[in-house]
Amino acid sequence: MNANDAAAHDRRDAGRDGDDAPSGGALSTAAPERRRDLLASLAVDLRSARFAVASLDALWGAEAAAALHRGQRVPARRVLEAKRLEHAASAELATLAELFVLGLAVDRDDLGRALPALGVDGAIELGLVGADAVADDPVGELGRARGIRPLLDLRPYAFVDAHGAGEWWILSDLGELALGHALGEHHVLGVGGASMTLSGLMMPDAAGSVLDLGTGCGIQAMHASRFADRVVATDISARALEIAAMNVELNGIEGVEFRLGSLFDPVAGERFDRVVSNPPFVITPRREGVPEYDYRDGGMVGDGIVEAVITGVGEHLEPGGIAQLLGNWEYRGRGDAFDRVGEWLARSAPGGGALDHWVVERDVQHVTEYAETWIRDGGTRSGEDFDRLYDAWLDDFAARGVREVGFGYVLLRRPVDDAGEQTMTDASGAAREASARLARLERLHGPLGSDGATLGSHLSECLAAHDRQAALDDADLARSRLAVAPDVTEERHHWPGDENPTAMLLRQGGGFGRAITLDTGLAALVGACDGELEVGQIIAAIAHLLEVDAVALAAELLPAVRTLVDDGILRFAEGPGE
Repeated sequence: MNANDAAAHDRRDAGRDGDDAPSGGALSTAAPERRRDLLASLAVDLRSARFAVASLDALWGAEAAAALHRGQRVPARRVLEAKRLEHAASAELATLAELFVLGLAVDRDDLGRALPALGVDGAIELGLVGADAVADDPVGELGRARGIRPLLDLRPYAFVDAHGAGEWWILSDLGELALGHALGEHHVLGVGGASMTLSGLMMPDAAGSVLDLGTGCGIQAMHASRFADRVVATDISARALEIAAMNVELNGIEGVEFRLGSLFDPVAGERFDRVVSNPPFVITPRREGVPEYDYRDGGMVGDGIVEAVITGVGEHLEPGGIAQLLGNWEYRGRGDAFDRVGEWLARSAPGGGALDHWVVERDVQHVTEYAETWIRDGGTRSGEDFDRLYDAWLDDFAARGVREVGFGYVLLRRPVDDAGEQTMTDASGAAREASARLARLERLHGPLGSDGATLGSHLSECLAAHDRQAALDDADLARSRLAVAPDVTEERHHWPGDENPTAMLLRQGGGFGRAITLDTGLAALVGACDGELEVGQIIAAIAHLLEVDAVALAAELLPAVRTLVDDGILRFAEGPGE
């Protein structure tokens, strides 16, 4: 997902108000045990009404669902109106959809029938709804008396990860669609494009402990709970932590602890097997009159929040621990942003040096496009106020000489020996030690592979493959048996009438959807990797056919083999112990 896509998805729930008030009403003041009981009753009612993604899509159809995704509720409202007149819809599901998804007020008795276990009074006590009538719409858009309005957004969220399919109900602050105006700066965002990107990237391997830095509505902590024994979720917003705790309780998730504070302050002195973070990385001018949204603005100049996370997270990783985050980075002057990111990485390890790292830039925007994207995301439309904010953004970028902003993924790993080095035992010594370290900065701006939901699994497999090939010297690698990954295809392009191809490509169907250009020798090697022959045997046969020196050909092809293994295009055919 690129920066435009993330902003477009997040716009459904983003914006600002004229003051610093939160976008919703006061949250529940019920005692913890009482709140848990109320949320358990709500879950019973939501399950009974079949308040699920598939049910809502069937309720108003694909076209209305697509309009809702674009932030427009009129088509869905009209479908509900027609179905109510025809008695063709589940009354309970329609009431909940109308209230919590479309953000419309509903009749108290209708809501009572939709929430028989919780009851209207229980919904009010939880802070989900308000009992006051809508003063300027006493009858309502569907022609019935209205007495209950939503105070929180509540909608189903379905997903598929390495552990299977799942569905939760997610509470967040009301979006602009429900309020009819832009939101407050302390708005708690629901599940948006960036959060779905990070959850898809999250490696699914079992972990003892996970830190979710800047949890927001709690969605990353909830995903982490599927593979971790213990999750600590932090945020600078007390309201976000309250909503996140409600989401965890509503969905019956255990093992998540919430802590209030900025960055790593709430976990000082602690270390984790994993750290995940969708930090508030949006670059915002530090100027009076420019709104600062909790969910996207980290309060630092430029890309300082991403620098702070990259340079600080190593202290909170166990040896072998992995951090995954999203971020922006600035292109300043004529320089390359990766030079700046590389400088952050160079001081990311505790005590100095660099953590193992893999940075993937997925998109880059000119500063004008970037400013427009995030001003619109804040709810401001074309006009005098938009122009004022536009000037503020461009002045801020000009002050630092910023011309473009990159967006992408960052993976960091603390070496197992906790000293920044991996011990190698092969004869290559220092050369093998250097190549064993994971140090990748790459730009992959194209579409992902078609199986994007398993990108986290792909990252895990690539890390394991890298570690394995990096531990082998060239002689050991030549004795290995490799096979082409099942999602990889080969393309050959010919000029009409020519016998030999003019271009040969390997194309990865999953993962990052890589396209690798092949020469004759590498194409022949990959084509022969069937898991039966050793790499060295294949190279010797190719050298014989091409009438070239086998040693020289091996020196040329083995580094390419290592790269293809790292990318998940070639896989070890034998088990680690064989």
